[in-house]
Amino acid sequence: MPLFSIVTKHCLVISCCCCALGPSPQYSKGTYIPVFPTEERQSVWRGRIVETSDNVITMGITTSPECIVGKYMIYVSVVTPYGIRRTRREPKSDIYILFNPWSPADPVFLDDEEEREECIMNELGIIYHGTYDDVSERAWNYGQFEFGVLDACLFIMDKADMPLSNRGDVIKVTRVASAMLNSRDDDGVLVGNWSGDYTYGVPPTSWTGSVEILLDYAGSRGTPVCYAQCWVYAAVFNTFLRCLGIPGRVVTNFFSAHDNDGNLKMDIILDENGKLDRNRTKDSIWNYHCWNECFMARSDLPPGFGGWQVVDATPQETSDGMFRCGPASVAAVKHGQICYPFDAPFVFAEVNSDVIFYRRQKDGTLEAVKVNQTHVGRMVLTKAVLHDGRRDITDHYKFPEGSPEERRVLEKAEEFGCQREKASVPQSDVEVEIPNLDVRVGDNFDVTLQFKNNSDQRRSADVYITGTVVKCTCLLSSPTRLSSVWRMWICVWRVLGSCPSNASSTGEHYQTEMFNSIKYYETSAFQISNSQIPKIIKCI
Repeated sequence: MPLFSIVTKHCLVISCCCCALGPSPQYSKGTYIPVFPTEERQSVWRGRIVETSDNVITMGITTSPECIVGKYMIYVSVVTPYGIRRTRREPKSDIYILFNPWSPADPVFLDDEEEREECIMNELGIIYHGTYDDVSERAWNYGQFEFGVLDACLFIMDKADMPLSNRGDVIKVTRVASAMLNSRDDDGVLVGNWSGDYTYGVPPTSWTGSVEILLDYAGSRGTPVCYAQCWVYAAVFNTFLRCLGIPGRVVTNFFSAHDNDGNLKMDIILDENGKLDRNRTKDSIWNYHCWNECFMARSDLPPGFGGWQVVDATPQETSDGMFRCGPASVAAVKHGQICYPFDAPFVFAEVNSDVIFYRRQKDGTLEAVKVNQTHVGRMVLTKAVLHDGRRDITDHYKFPEGSPEERRVLEKAEEFGCQREKASVPQSDVEVEIPNLDVRVGDNFDVTLQFKNNSDQRRSADVYITGTVVKCTCLLSSPTRLSSVWRMWICVWRVLGSCPSNASSTGEHYQTEMFNSIKYYETSAFQISNSQIPKIIKCI
Protein backbone atom coordinates (compact mmCIF):
# COMPACT_ATOMS: atom_id res chain seq x y z
CA MET A 1 0.00 0.00 0.00
CA PRO A 2 1.70 3.25 -1.11
CA LEU A 3 1.64 6.14 1.35
CA PHE A 4 1.68 9.78 0.25
CA SER A 5 2.28 12.87 2.36
CA ILE A 6 0.38 15.89 1.05
CA VAL A 7 1.13 19.43 2.21
CA THR A 8 -1.88 21.78 2.01
CA LYS A 9 -3.32 24.88 3.57
CA HIS A 10 -5.99 24.44 6.27
CA CYS A 11 -8.63 26.11 4.15
CA LEU A 12 -8.30 23.57 1.32
CA VAL A 13 -10.14 20.24 1.15
CA ILE A 14 -8.67 17.21 -0.66
CA SER A 15 -10.98 16.01 -3.43
CA CYS A 16 -8.99 13.02 -4.65
CA CYS A 17 -5.56 11.69 -5.57
CA CYS A 18 -5.17 10.89 -9.27
CA CYS A 19 -2.85 8.20 -10.65
CA ALA A 20 -2.11 8.47 -14.37
CA LEU A 21 -0.18 6.18 -16.71
CA GLY A 22 1.07 6.95 -20.21
CA PRO A 23 0.83 10.03 -22.41
CA SER A 24 -3.00 10.01 -22.71
CA PRO A 25 -4.53 8.59 -19.52
CA GLN A 26 -8.11 7.37 -19.81
CA TYR A 27 -10.37 6.09 -17.06
CA SER A 28 -12.03 3.58 -19.42
CA LYS A 29 -8.67 1.94 -20.21
CA GLY A 30 -7.47 1.80 -16.62
CA THR A 31 -4.68 4.33 -17.18
CA TYR A 32 -6.38 7.14 -15.20
CA ILE A 33 -7.49 6.21 -11.70
CA PRO A 34 -8.99 8.65 -9.20
CA VAL A 35 -8.50 7.62 -5.56
CA PHE A 36 -10.81 9.17 -2.96
CA PRO A 37 -9.90 9.60 0.72
CA THR A 38 -13.36 8.85 2.14
CA GLU A 39 -15.22 5.57 2.59
CA GLU A 40 -18.37 7.10 1.14
CA ARG A 41 -16.77 7.45 -2.27
CA GLN A 42 -14.30 4.87 -3.56
CA SER A 43 -12.96 3.67 -6.92
CA VAL A 44 -11.12 0.53 -8.05
CA TRP A 45 -8.21 1.71 -5.92
CA ARG A 46 -9.08 2.36 -2.30
CA GLY A 47 -7.79 5.37 -0.42
CA ARG A 48 -7.93 6.58 3.17
CA ILE A 49 -6.41 9.21 5.40
CA VAL A 50 -3.75 7.56 7.55
CA GLU A 51 -2.47 10.57 9.51
CA THR A 52 -2.84 14.34 9.74
CA SER A 53 -0.35 16.65 11.37
CA ASP A 54 -0.66 20.42 11.03
CA ASN A 55 -0.75 21.01 7.30
CA VAL A 56 0.58 17.54 6.34
CA ILE A 57 -1.87 14.81 5.39
CA THR A 58 -0.69 11.21 4.85
CA MET A 59 -2.92 9.21 2.53
CA GLY A 60 -2.75 5.46 1.98
CA ILE A 61 -3.70 3.84 -1.33
CA THR A 62 -4.50 0.16 -1.94
CA THR A 63 -4.22 -0.76 -5.59
CA SER A 64 -6.29 -3.32 -7.46
CA PRO A 65 -4.72 -6.75 -8.08
CA GLU A 66 -5.65 -6.41 -11.76
CA CYS A 67 -4.10 -2.99 -12.24
CA ILE A 68 -1.66 -2.19 -15.00
CA VAL A 69 2.06 -2.62 -14.31
CA GLY A 70 4.09 0.50 -15.00
CA LYS A 71 5.20 3.94 -13.87
CA TYR A 72 2.37 6.15 -12.60
CA MET A 73 2.28 9.93 -12.25
CA ILE A 74 0.60 11.19 -9.07
CA TYR A 75 -1.54 14.31 -8.86
CA VAL A 76 -3.63 15.74 -6.03
CA SER A 77 -6.95 17.47 -6.67
CA VAL A 78 -8.13 19.97 -4.06
CA VAL A 79 -11.25 22.06 -3.56
CA THR A 80 -10.53 25.79 -3.63
CA PRO A 81 -12.77 28.87 -3.59
CA TYR A 82 -12.22 28.91 -7.35
CA GLY A 83 -13.19 25.29 -7.95
CA ILE A 84 -11.25 22.01 -8.07
CA ARG A 85 -7.62 22.42 -8.97
CA ARG A 86 -4.99 19.75 -9.71
CA THR A 87 -1.38 20.03 -8.62
CA ARG A 88 1.47 20.04 -11.08
CA ARG A 89 3.31 16.83 -11.72
CA GLU A 90 6.26 16.21 -9.44
CA PRO A 91 8.55 13.49 -10.95
CA LYS A 92 9.84 12.61 -7.48
CA SER A 93 6.37 11.43 -6.53
CA ASP A 94 6.03 9.03 -9.48
CA ILE A 95 5.47 5.44 -8.37
CA TYR A 96 6.04 2.02 -9.96
CA ILE A 97 3.31 -0.60 -9.71
CA LEU A 98 4.55 -4.18 -10.11
CA PHE A 99 3.09 -7.67 -9.86
CA ASN A 100 2.86 -8.81 -6.24
CA PRO A 101 3.69 -12.48 -5.47
CA TRP A 102 2.97 -11.82 -1.78
CA SER A 103 -0.70 -10.98 -2.42
CA PRO A 104 -3.12 -13.95 -2.66
CA ALA A 105 -5.30 -11.91 -5.02
CA ASP A 106 -2.49 -11.40 -7.53
CA PRO A 107 -2.17 -13.90 -10.44
CA VAL A 108 1.54 -14.37 -9.63
CA PHE A 109 0.95 -15.23 -5.96
CA LEU A 110 3.48 -17.81 -4.78
CA ASP A 111 2.53 -19.36 -1.46
CA ASP A 112 6.04 -20.31 -0.38
CA GLU A 113 8.21 -17.77 1.41
CA GLU A 114 11.51 -19.49 0.59
CA GLU A 115 10.56 -19.81 -3.09
CA ARG A 116 9.64 -16.12 -3.13
CA GLU A 117 12.96 -15.24 -1.56
CA GLU A 118 14.81 -17.26 -4.21
CA CYS A 119 12.74 -16.47 -7.31
CA ILE A 120 12.05 -12.79 -6.64
CA MET A 121 14.58 -11.34 -4.21
CA ASN A 122 17.77 -13.22 -5.04
CA GLU A 123 19.99 -11.20 -7.39
CA LEU A 124 22.63 -13.91 -7.84
CA GLY A 125 22.10 -17.22 -9.58
CA ILE A 126 23.70 -20.29 -11.09
CA ILE A 127 23.06 -21.53 -14.61
CA TYR A 128 23.89 -25.13 -15.48
CA HIS A 129 25.46 -26.25 -18.74
CA GLY A 130 27.65 -29.00 -20.20
CA THR A 131 26.36 -32.56 -20.47
CA TYR A 132 24.06 -34.52 -18.20
CA ASP A 133 26.93 -36.64 -16.87
CA ASP A 134 29.37 -33.71 -16.63
CA VAL A 135 27.39 -30.70 -15.41
CA SER A 136 29.15 -27.36 -15.17
CA GLU A 137 28.03 -24.17 -13.44
CA ARG A 138 28.00 -20.56 -14.58
CA ALA A 139 27.43 -17.80 -12.01
CA TRP A 140 25.20 -14.90 -13.05
CA ASN A 141 24.31 -11.52 -11.58
CA TYR A 142 20.65 -10.85 -12.39
CA GLY A 143 20.76 -7.40 -10.78
CA GLN A 144 17.01 -6.83 -10.87
CA PHE A 145 17.28 -4.14 -8.17
CA GLU A 146 20.11 -2.17 -9.78
CA PHE A 147 19.41 1.44 -10.69
CA GLY A 148 17.91 1.80 -14.16
CA VAL A 149 17.01 -1.85 -14.65
CA LEU A 150 13.30 -1.38 -13.90
CA ASP A 151 13.04 1.49 -16.37
CA ALA A 152 14.87 -0.68 -18.94
CA CYS A 153 12.34 -3.48 -18.46
CA LEU A 154 9.45 -1.06 -18.91
CA PHE A 155 11.17 0.32 -22.01
CA ILE A 156 11.17 -3.19 -23.50
CA MET A 157 7.37 -3.21 -23.36
CA ASP A 158 7.29 0.30 -24.82
CA LYS A 159 9.61 -0.78 -27.63
CA ALA A 160 7.21 -3.64 -28.42
CA ASP A 161 4.34 -1.14 -28.68
CA MET A 162 2.49 -3.20 -26.12
CA PRO A 163 -0.85 -1.57 -25.28
CA LEU A 164 -0.90 -0.18 -21.76
CA SER A 165 -4.20 -1.91 -21.10
CA ASN A 166 -2.51 -5.32 -21.61
CA ARG A 167 0.29 -4.74 -19.11
CA GLY A 168 -1.69 -5.98 -16.15
CA ASP A 169 -2.04 -9.42 -17.76
CA VAL A 170 0.97 -11.51 -16.77
CA ILE A 171 0.36 -13.97 -19.61
CA LYS A 172 0.53 -11.22 -22.21
CA VAL A 173 3.51 -9.54 -20.53
CA THR A 174 5.62 -12.72 -20.54
CA ARG A 175 4.59 -13.55 -24.09
CA VAL A 176 5.62 -10.13 -25.38
CA ALA A 177 8.88 -10.29 -23.41
CA SER A 178 9.67 -13.73 -24.88
CA ALA A 179 9.62 -12.13 -28.33
CA MET A 180 11.38 -8.90 -27.33
CA LEU A 181 14.37 -10.50 -25.60
CA ASN A 182 15.62 -11.69 -29.02
CA SER A 183 16.14 -9.48 -32.07
CA ARG A 184 15.09 -11.85 -34.84
CA ASP A 185 11.98 -9.97 -35.94
CA ASP A 186 11.45 -6.93 -33.69
CA ASP A 187 14.83 -5.30 -32.88
CA GLY A 188 14.71 -6.91 -29.46
CA VAL A 189 17.35 -6.91 -26.76
CA LEU A 190 19.85 -9.58 -27.83
CA VAL A 191 21.37 -10.79 -31.10
CA GLY A 192 21.94 -14.54 -31.21
CA ASN A 193 25.22 -15.91 -32.57
CA TRP A 194 26.29 -19.56 -32.74
CA SER A 195 28.92 -19.11 -35.46
CA GLY A 196 31.96 -18.65 -33.23
CA ASP A 197 32.78 -15.29 -34.84
CA TYR A 198 32.08 -12.50 -32.36
CA THR A 199 34.13 -9.74 -34.01
CA TYR A 200 31.39 -7.12 -33.80
CA GLY A 201 30.21 -7.77 -30.29
CA VAL A 202 30.78 -9.52 -26.97
CA PRO A 203 31.15 -13.33 -26.98
CA PRO A 204 28.24 -14.95 -25.13
CA THR A 205 30.64 -16.60 -22.70
CA SER A 206 31.99 -13.20 -21.62
CA TRP A 207 28.72 -11.98 -20.13
CA THR A 208 28.38 -12.46 -16.37
CA GLY A 209 25.29 -10.38 -15.65
CA SER A 210 22.16 -8.80 -17.07
CA VAL A 211 22.57 -5.20 -15.92
CA GLU A 212 24.99 -4.03 -18.61
CA ILE A 213 22.92 -5.67 -21.35
CA LEU A 214 19.64 -4.08 -20.29
CA LEU A 215 21.14 -0.64 -19.64
CA ASP A 216 22.94 -0.68 -23.02
CA TYR A 217 19.71 -1.58 -24.80
CA ALA A 218 17.63 1.08 -23.05
CA GLY A 219 20.40 3.68 -23.27
CA SER A 220 20.66 3.25 -27.03
CA ARG A 221 16.85 3.49 -27.31
CA GLY A 222 16.52 -0.02 -28.64
CA THR A 223 19.71 -1.02 -30.46
CA PRO A 224 20.12 -4.82 -30.05
CA VAL A 225 23.10 -5.97 -27.99
CA CYS A 226 25.60 -8.47 -29.46
CA TYR A 227 25.83 -11.45 -28.72
CA ALA A 228 23.82 -14.14 -26.95
CA GLN A 229 23.16 -17.84 -26.78
CA CYS A 230 20.49 -19.72 -24.86
CA TRP A 231 21.79 -19.15 -21.33
CA VAL A 232 22.22 -15.40 -21.93
CA TYR A 233 18.67 -15.13 -23.24
CA ALA A 234 17.38 -17.06 -20.23
CA ALA A 235 19.42 -15.05 -17.71
CA VAL A 236 18.31 -11.65 -19.02
CA PHE A 237 14.72 -12.87 -19.25
CA ASN A 238 14.99 -13.96 -15.62
CA THR A 239 16.03 -10.44 -14.65
CA PHE A 240 13.01 -9.05 -16.50
CA LEU A 241 10.65 -11.41 -14.69
CA ARG A 242 11.99 -10.83 -11.20
CA CYS A 243 12.23 -7.07 -11.74
CA LEU A 244 8.51 -6.87 -12.53
CA GLY A 245 7.58 -9.05 -9.56
CA ILE A 246 7.01 -12.29 -11.48
CA PRO A 247 8.63 -15.33 -9.80
CA GLY A 248 11.16 -16.69 -12.28
CA ARG A 249 14.02 -19.17 -12.52
CA VAL A 250 16.42 -20.44 -15.18
CA VAL A 251 16.05 -24.10 -16.19
CA THR A 252 18.52 -26.27 -18.12
CA ASN A 253 17.36 -29.28 -20.14
CA PHE A 254 20.12 -31.74 -21.06
CA PHE A 255 19.80 -33.32 -24.53
CA SER A 256 17.13 -30.85 -25.55
CA ALA A 257 15.33 -31.56 -28.81
CA HIS A 258 14.52 -28.93 -31.42
CA ASP A 259 11.45 -30.13 -33.29
CA ASN A 260 11.71 -28.24 -36.56
CA ASP A 261 8.71 -29.72 -38.37
CA GLY A 262 6.24 -29.98 -35.50
CA ASN A 263 5.68 -33.77 -35.56
CA LEU A 264 6.92 -34.13 -31.95
CA LYS A 265 9.76 -36.53 -32.82
CA MET A 266 13.38 -36.22 -33.92
CA ASP A 267 13.78 -37.52 -37.47
CA ILE A 268 17.37 -38.38 -38.39
CA ILE A 269 17.53 -39.37 -42.05
CA LEU A 270 20.33 -41.45 -43.55
CA ASP A 271 20.81 -42.12 -47.23
CA GLU A 272 21.02 -45.62 -48.73
CA ASN A 273 24.74 -45.71 -47.87
CA GLY A 274 24.16 -44.83 -44.23
CA LYS A 275 25.44 -41.26 -44.46
CA LEU A 276 23.51 -38.47 -42.81
CA ASP A 277 21.25 -36.70 -45.27
CA ARG A 278 21.82 -33.12 -44.16
CA ASN A 279 19.39 -31.67 -46.67
CA ARG A 280 16.46 -33.68 -45.33
CA THR A 281 17.37 -33.84 -41.64
CA LYS A 282 15.91 -30.70 -40.12
CA ASP A 283 15.55 -31.70 -36.47
CA SER A 284 18.44 -31.34 -34.04
CA ILE A 285 19.36 -32.04 -30.42
CA TRP A 286 21.32 -29.62 -28.22
CA ASN A 287 23.72 -30.92 -25.56
CA TYR A 288 21.78 -28.59 -23.28
CA HIS A 289 19.31 -25.77 -23.65
CA CYS A 290 18.27 -23.11 -21.15
CA TRP A 291 14.85 -21.55 -20.79
CA ASN A 292 12.82 -19.91 -18.02
CA GLU A 293 9.99 -20.90 -15.76
CA CYS A 294 7.69 -18.26 -14.31
CA PHE A 295 4.95 -18.76 -11.73
CA MET A 296 1.40 -17.62 -12.44
CA ALA A 297 -2.24 -18.58 -12.34
CA ARG A 298 -3.70 -19.67 -15.69
CA SER A 299 -7.33 -18.62 -15.69
CA ASP A 300 -7.42 -19.39 -19.41
CA LEU A 301 -6.74 -23.09 -18.73
CA PRO A 302 -8.64 -25.76 -16.77
CA PRO A 303 -7.88 -26.05 -13.04
CA GLY A 304 -4.55 -27.68 -12.22
CA PHE A 305 -2.52 -26.17 -15.06
CA GLY A 306 -1.40 -23.01 -13.29
CA GLY A 307 1.87 -22.75 -11.40
CA TRP A 308 5.19 -22.96 -13.21
CA GLN A 309 5.09 -22.05 -16.90
CA VAL A 310 7.80 -22.42 -19.55
CA VAL A 311 8.83 -19.26 -21.39
CA ASP A 312 11.78 -19.17 -23.78
CA ALA A 313 13.37 -16.16 -25.49
CA THR A 314 15.89 -18.11 -27.58
CA PRO A 315 14.70 -17.76 -31.21
CA GLN A 316 14.02 -21.32 -32.34
CA GLU A 317 10.57 -21.40 -33.94
CA THR A 318 7.86 -18.83 -34.52
CA SER A 319 4.67 -18.64 -32.47
CA ASP A 320 1.84 -16.48 -33.81
CA GLY A 321 4.30 -15.10 -36.36
CA MET A 322 7.12 -14.15 -33.98
CA PHE A 323 10.14 -15.94 -32.53
CA ARG A 324 8.96 -16.71 -29.02
CA CYS A 325 7.77 -19.58 -26.85
CA GLY A 326 5.27 -19.83 -24.02
CA PRO A 327 3.96 -19.50 -21.48
CA ALA A 328 3.38 -23.26 -21.59
CA SER A 329 2.09 -25.06 -18.50
CA VAL A 330 4.67 -27.48 -17.09
CA ALA A 331 1.82 -29.59 -15.67
CA ALA A 332 0.20 -29.77 -19.12
CA VAL A 333 3.50 -30.89 -20.68
CA LYS A 334 3.95 -33.61 -18.06
CA HIS A 335 0.46 -35.00 -18.58
CA GLY A 336 0.52 -34.84 -22.38
CA GLN A 337 -2.17 -32.13 -22.56
CA ILE A 338 -0.37 -30.38 -25.39
CA CYS A 339 -3.55 -28.83 -26.82
CA TYR A 340 -3.37 -25.91 -24.38
CA PRO A 341 -1.70 -22.58 -25.18
CA PHE A 342 0.98 -21.56 -25.60
CA ASP A 343 3.48 -23.74 -27.54
CA ALA A 344 3.05 -26.81 -25.33
CA PRO A 345 3.77 -29.23 -28.24
CA PHE A 346 7.18 -27.66 -28.83
CA VAL A 347 8.12 -27.87 -25.14
CA PHE A 348 6.82 -31.45 -24.96
CA ALA A 349 9.12 -32.41 -27.86
CA GLU A 350 12.09 -30.73 -26.15
CA VAL A 351 11.88 -33.07 -23.16
CA ASN A 352 9.99 -36.17 -24.28
CA SER A 353 10.32 -36.87 -28.02
CA ASP A 354 11.69 -40.07 -29.56
CA VAL A 355 14.84 -40.03 -31.71
CA ILE A 356 14.22 -42.07 -34.86
CA PHE A 357 16.85 -42.95 -37.45
CA TYR A 358 15.49 -43.53 -40.92
CA ARG A 359 17.21 -45.03 -43.95
CA ARG A 360 16.08 -43.37 -47.16
CA GLN A 361 15.74 -45.79 -50.05
CA LYS A 362 16.45 -44.90 -53.68
CA ASP A 363 12.72 -44.59 -54.33
CA GLY A 364 12.41 -41.98 -51.58
CA THR A 365 10.71 -44.16 -48.98
CA LEU A 366 11.93 -44.14 -45.38
CA GLU A 367 12.62 -47.21 -43.27
CA ALA A 368 13.11 -46.91 -39.52
CA VAL A 369 16.38 -48.56 -38.52
CA LYS A 370 16.73 -47.39 -34.90
CA VAL A 371 14.51 -45.80 -32.25
CA ASN A 372 15.83 -44.22 -29.05
CA GLN A 373 13.03 -43.37 -26.62
CA THR A 374 15.15 -42.24 -23.68
CA HIS A 375 17.80 -39.94 -25.13
CA VAL A 376 15.90 -36.63 -25.14
CA GLY A 377 15.28 -34.77 -21.89
CA ARG A 378 17.79 -36.81 -19.92
CA MET A 379 17.82 -34.35 -17.00
CA VAL A 380 16.27 -30.96 -16.16
CA LEU A 381 18.03 -28.81 -13.56
CA THR A 382 17.54 -25.49 -11.82
CA LYS A 383 19.20 -23.79 -8.87
CA ALA A 384 18.16 -25.02 -5.45
CA VAL A 385 16.18 -22.73 -3.17
CA LEU A 386 18.34 -20.42 -1.03
CA HIS A 387 21.60 -22.31 -1.50
CA ASP A 388 24.05 -22.97 -4.32
CA GLY A 389 23.19 -26.62 -4.92
CA ARG A 390 21.29 -27.94 -7.91
CA ARG A 391 17.71 -29.15 -8.01
CA ASP A 392 16.60 -31.93 -10.34
CA ILE A 393 13.11 -31.12 -11.61
CA THR A 394 12.95 -33.73 -14.39
CA ASP A 395 9.91 -35.26 -12.68
CA HIS A 396 8.07 -31.95 -13.15
CA TYR A 397 8.19 -32.50 -16.93
CA LYS A 398 7.87 -36.25 -17.39
CA PHE A 399 7.09 -39.48 -15.59
CA PRO A 400 9.84 -42.10 -15.18
CA GLU A 401 10.86 -43.73 -18.46
CA GLY A 402 8.94 -46.96 -19.07
CA SER A 403 6.40 -46.36 -16.31
CA PRO A 404 2.65 -46.93 -16.88
CA GLU A 405 2.08 -43.20 -16.37
CA GLU A 406 4.54 -42.38 -19.13
CA ARG A 407 2.77 -44.71 -21.55
CA ARG A 408 -0.57 -43.05 -20.77
CA VAL A 409 0.96 -39.61 -21.31
CA LEU A 410 2.35 -40.63 -24.70
CA GLU A 411 -1.03 -42.05 -25.69
CA LYS A 412 -2.64 -38.77 -24.68
CA ALA A 413 -0.04 -36.79 -26.63
CA GLU A 414 -0.73 -38.93 -29.71
CA GLU A 415 -4.33 -37.75 -29.62
CA PHE A 416 -3.04 -34.21 -30.13
CA GLY A 417 -0.59 -34.93 -32.95
CA CYS A 418 2.43 -36.67 -31.41
CA GLN A 419 3.70 -39.18 -34.00
CA ARG A 420 5.42 -42.21 -32.49
CA GLU A 421 7.29 -44.79 -34.54
CA LYS A 422 5.53 -48.14 -34.18
CA ALA A 423 7.45 -50.12 -36.80
CA SER A 424 9.49 -53.00 -35.38
CA VAL A 425 13.19 -52.38 -35.81
CA PRO A 426 15.17 -55.59 -36.43
CA GLN A 427 17.87 -56.48 -33.94
CA SER A 428 21.33 -55.53 -35.15
CA ASP A 429 24.09 -57.98 -35.91
CA VAL A 430 26.74 -56.05 -34.01
CA GLU A 431 26.53 -53.52 -31.19
CA VAL A 432 29.35 -51.16 -30.26
CA GLU A 433 29.65 -49.38 -26.95
CA ILE A 434 32.23 -46.86 -25.80
CA PRO A 435 32.61 -46.47 -22.02
CA ASN A 436 32.50 -42.91 -20.75
CA LEU A 437 35.82 -41.18 -20.31
CA ASP A 438 36.71 -38.83 -17.45
CA VAL A 439 39.88 -37.12 -18.59
CA ARG A 440 41.67 -34.04 -17.33
CA VAL A 441 43.19 -31.59 -19.77
CA GLY A 442 46.75 -32.62 -20.61
CA ASP A 443 46.41 -36.24 -19.45
CA ASN A 444 46.81 -39.24 -21.73
CA PHE A 445 43.87 -41.61 -22.02
CA ASP A 446 42.90 -44.90 -23.62
CA VAL A 447 39.83 -45.43 -25.78
CA THR A 448 38.03 -48.75 -25.36
CA LEU A 449 35.53 -50.14 -27.88
CA GLN A 450 33.25 -52.94 -26.74
CA PHE A 451 31.77 -55.05 -29.55
CA LYS A 452 28.88 -57.43 -29.06
CA ASN A 453 28.06 -59.94 -31.80
CA ASN A 454 24.35 -60.80 -31.71
CA SER A 455 24.49 -63.03 -34.78
CA ASP A 456 25.39 -66.70 -35.02
CA GLN A 457 28.25 -65.99 -37.42
CA ARG A 458 31.72 -64.58 -37.10
CA ARG A 459 31.93 -60.85 -37.92
CA SER A 460 34.90 -58.64 -38.67
CA ALA A 461 34.91 -54.83 -38.58
CA ASP A 462 37.15 -52.12 -39.99
CA VAL A 463 37.25 -49.32 -37.42
CA TYR A 464 38.58 -45.84 -38.10
CA ILE A 465 39.16 -43.37 -35.27
CA THR A 466 39.53 -39.64 -35.62
CA GLY A 467 38.75 -36.69 -33.40
CA THR A 468 38.57 -32.96 -32.90
CA VAL A 469 38.66 -30.43 -30.10
CA VAL A 470 35.25 -29.12 -29.08
CA LYS A 471 34.91 -25.58 -27.77
CA CYS A 472 32.65 -24.74 -24.85
CA THR A 473 30.07 -23.51 -27.36
CA CYS A 474 29.94 -27.02 -28.91
CA LEU A 475 31.65 -25.77 -32.09
CA LEU A 476 34.18 -28.01 -33.73
CA SER A 477 37.77 -27.01 -34.37
CA SER A 478 39.80 -28.39 -37.25
CA PRO A 479 40.78 -32.07 -37.11
CA THR A 480 43.68 -32.75 -34.79
CA ARG A 481 45.92 -35.62 -33.85
CA LEU A 482 44.57 -38.16 -31.40
CA SER A 483 47.02 -37.20 -28.65
CA SER A 484 45.33 -33.80 -28.13
CA VAL A 485 41.72 -34.92 -28.38
CA TRP A 486 39.40 -34.67 -25.38
CA ARG A 487 36.19 -35.46 -27.26
CA MET A 488 36.25 -38.30 -29.76
CA TRP A 489 34.04 -39.52 -32.52
CA ILE A 490 34.21 -43.04 -33.80
CA CYS A 491 33.32 -43.91 -37.34
CA VAL A 492 32.57 -47.57 -37.86
CA TRP A 493 32.12 -48.64 -41.43
CA ARG A 494 30.88 -51.82 -42.96
CA VAL A 495 31.03 -54.93 -40.85
CA LEU A 496 31.86 -57.05 -43.82
CA GLY A 497 33.75 -56.20 -46.98
CA SER A 498 36.04 -53.32 -47.80
CA CYS A 499 35.72 -49.58 -47.22
CA PRO A 500 33.79 -47.46 -49.74
CA SER A 501 35.70 -46.91 -52.95
CA ASN A 502 35.42 -43.11 -52.74
CA ALA A 503 37.18 -42.98 -49.37
CA SER A 504 40.80 -41.90 -49.44
CA SER A 505 43.51 -43.90 -47.72
CA THR A 506 44.05 -41.10 -45.22
CA GLY A 507 40.49 -41.28 -43.92
CA GLU A 508 39.53 -37.76 -45.00
CA HIS A 509 36.17 -39.01 -46.24
CA TYR A 510 35.36 -40.46 -42.87
CA GLN A 511 36.34 -37.28 -41.04
CA THR A 512 34.26 -35.00 -43.24
CA GLU A 513 31.09 -37.01 -42.86
CA MET A 514 31.64 -37.32 -39.15
CA PHE A 515 32.13 -33.62 -38.43
CA ASN A 516 29.09 -32.65 -40.47
CA SER A 517 26.90 -35.05 -38.53
CA ILE A 518 27.71 -34.34 -34.90
CA LYS A 519 25.22 -31.54 -34.31
CA TYR A 520 22.24 -33.70 -35.24
CA TYR A 521 22.54 -36.42 -32.66
CA GLU A 522 24.82 -38.00 -30.13
CA THR A 523 24.76 -41.25 -28.23
CA SER A 524 27.10 -43.54 -26.36
CA ALA A 525 26.06 -46.65 -28.26
CA PHE A 526 24.72 -47.56 -31.68
CA GLN A 527 23.91 -50.54 -33.81
CA ILE A 528 25.00 -51.85 -37.18
CA SER A 529 22.00 -53.26 -38.99
CA ASN A 530 21.85 -56.52 -40.90
CA SER A 531 22.24 -54.60 -44.13
CA GLN A 532 25.58 -53.30 -42.86
CA ILE A 533 24.76 -49.59 -42.96
CA PRO A 534 27.65 -47.45 -41.69
CA LYS A 535 26.93 -45.43 -38.59
CA ILE A 536 28.47 -42.39 -36.96
CA ILE A 537 28.42 -41.88 -33.21
CA LYS A 538 29.78 -39.58 -30.59
CA CYS A 539 31.78 -40.80 -27.61
CA ILE A 540 30.72 -38.82 -24.55
